[in-house]
Order: sequence, then structure tokens, then C-alpha cells
Amino acid sequence: MKMRTHSGAKKRLKVLSSGKVKKKSTRMRHLNSHMSSKTKRQLGKTSYVEDANMLQVRRCLVF
Repeated sequence: MKMRTHSGAKKRLKVLSSGKVKKKSTRMRHLNSHMSSKTKRQLGKTSYVEDANMLQVRRCLVF
């Protein structure tokens, strides 16, 4: 059986040259009117996958 990249992971994650994995923050699609401007500004930025989850992400992104 061939190893394949997880199609959901390849749409949502990007591996950088440093080895870090970049991802978009969640909770920014709708129901944002009750959030403060500071919260929305911080959630709008890209974030990185934590070290604790890196093994699972690496298994999804084999290629």
C-alpha cells in the first residue's frame, strides 16, 4: 500500500524551510461580534504547530 499525504493536512498546513509547520488560527469564521478587537487581531495571525503535536503532523505530511 502506498503512503499518501493526508489531503486535509496538505490544505491546512505548510512546512517551512526551518522545519516549523505553519497553520491558520481557528475561531475566526463567524460569531466574532462578541470578541474584543485585541482577540480578533491575535487570532488573525498565523501560528505554528506545537512540539507536542509535531509527530502526528509529520505522519500526515509524509511528502
